[in-house]
Amino acid sequence: MKRKTVDLTKEGKAELEKELKERVAEREVIKEKIATARAFGDLSENEDYSAARNEQKLNETRISEIEEILKNVKIITNREHGKVGIGAKVTVNLGGKKYTYSVVGPVEANPLEGKISNESPIGKAILGKKAGDEYVLPNGNKGKIVSVE
Repeated sequence: MKRKTVDLTKEGKAELEKELKERVAEREVIKEKIATARAFGDLSENEDYSAARNEQKLNETRISEIEEILKNVKIITNREHGKVGIGAKVTVNLGGKKYTYSVVGPVEANPLEGKISNESPIGKAILGKKAGDEYVLPNGNKGKIVSVE
């Protein structure tokens, strides 16, 4: 089975590495919570114990996810200058308003932080475009690329 590479910017990889380090450090804190809760006795009705075990499970799952991503990471470096691609910072005009986005891979996407996936509807619509080009979203809305960095 071929591994799926994960496209990330250098910044995105650094953020994941930081999160991994924090989550690994969190293991000891969670272990202490479990030990403290276990000391209260009957585990079948011990909500603190159940909550701590659930927190441990979620933390370990996320650690595994991050490690898998980092094993398969491909740093985005070679994009065409002046064209929208992964790693580009693009300003668009949509409905008379200007929006600035960083185009990233799906793992790194966070629209609330202005990071849109190249696989999102707007990401697909603007890929390969240059400043001055128009684009059309799947819902029919039209926009224009203002700038690409």
